[in-house]
Amino acid sequence: MTLTLESLAARIAALEDIEAIRQLKARYLRGCDLKQPEVVRDTLLPNAVIAYEGFPPFDNRDGFVAVFEAMGCQPGVHDLHHATNSEIALTGPDEATGKWSLNFRSIIMAQRSVIRMGVEYEDRYVRKNGRWWIAETRSTRTGCLIEQVDEAGKATVVVMGDPPAAYGE
Repeated sequence: MTLTLESLAARIAALEDIEAIRQLKARYLRGCDLKQPEVVRDTLLPNAVIAYEGFPPFDNRDGFVAVFEAMGCQPGVHDLHHATNSEIALTGPDEATGKWSLNFRSIIMAQRSVIRMGVEYEDRYVRKNGRWWIAETRSTRTGCLIEQVDEAGKATVVVMGDPPAAYGE
């Protein structure tokens, strides 16, 4: 393989695009954890498709962000979205796909519950106006552990293995 300035420039541009997508996903997940709905909104295209198993599907970011605010941005809700195992593929000059494994944790004080889930994301990204956006994001839950914590601090497992039909059931 002969290296030319053009081929090196293309390879560097591809690496920069992949890194920009990694940072986009990190910004989305951090926005979720830090209860920053405007940050979450700013990672999604206005007409983004959001289809997370256990949640209603959305065909726009505003509907999704409204539910995120109502469920996740309440006092006493503590979330951790830790994504790993990324596989990002550039599928065109302004399009890409991504797969991520998510270790999700949530403490919901009002319900005295601790939720741990394994989740697999499949995303589609597009570049518009010089920046990358999440155009579509789908998730499938792969495993779940839900515990109830009594007043004395004793945890009792209420779900182990397959996730319930809806989040937090």
